[in-house]
Amino acid sequence: MTRRAKISRENALLIQHGAGRQMIRQLAHEIKNPLGGIRGSAQLLARQLDDRELTEYTDVVISETDRLANLVDTLLGPGGAPNKLPLNVHELIEYVVRIIEAEDRRSLHIVRDYDPGLPLIKLDRDQMVQAFLNLMRNAAAALDGQGTITLRSRAVTNFTIGDTRHRVIASIEIQDDGPGIPAHLQDTVFYPLVTSNPHGTGLGLPAAQELLSRHGGLIEFESRPGRTVFFVRIPLHQTDPAA
Repeated sequence: MTRRAKISRENALLIQHGAGRQMIRQLAHEIKNPLGGIRGSAQLLARQLDDRELTEYTDVVISETDRLANLVDTLLGPGGAPNKLPLNVHELIEYVVRIIEAEDRRSLHIVRDYDPGLPLIKLDRDQMVQAFLNLMRNAAAALDGQGTITLRSRAVTNFTIGDTRHRVIASIEIQDDGPGIPAHLQDTVFYPLVTSNPHGTGLGLPAAQELLSRHGGLIEFESRPGRTVFFVRIPLHQTDPAA
């Protein structure tokens, strides 16, 4: 019964993802339209500046605009295969940790509990960095800069994602000891624009779910006050999901 309930929950998450995908693509179109103008304006501004310190700021604007444009292109795409290369998932997570620590210098405490036996996994680096970044930013926001984030990795055998049973998957856990996701939002957190953060967009989780789906994976969660865990499930042997 526990396994049946779990499969039912996984299927509900996949249905949420399917329903939200079209809305994400519509929003992505709206986001992409002004990006070209922002980039062009930053380039024109850079040409008028003689101070190298100031042009460093315009370089950041251009670089971040390009990164967002690439992400939007990914979300808008027809579901083509990501650019997968064998990567160490722990190195990806540590790269994201450095970004999070640079963004928030208060009292976040990061605890690692990695499985050193996890093999290299074929992943699209940019897509997975974005997915982990979205999840870790949510955890940091839930803690409001003060608390503990635990990062855990495990190999899990005989795991079913949707209709596919995998012999072994990598399970990456991002746990925080914050107040938890409000009960009235737990059934809809993967829909676009659903958020309990007054400063959030409600796009981070559905975008992360979309990026994981392109690796045949899935994001699940458990939440109660004092313990919220997001589980990133990644098959070690993947077939490219259909569009």
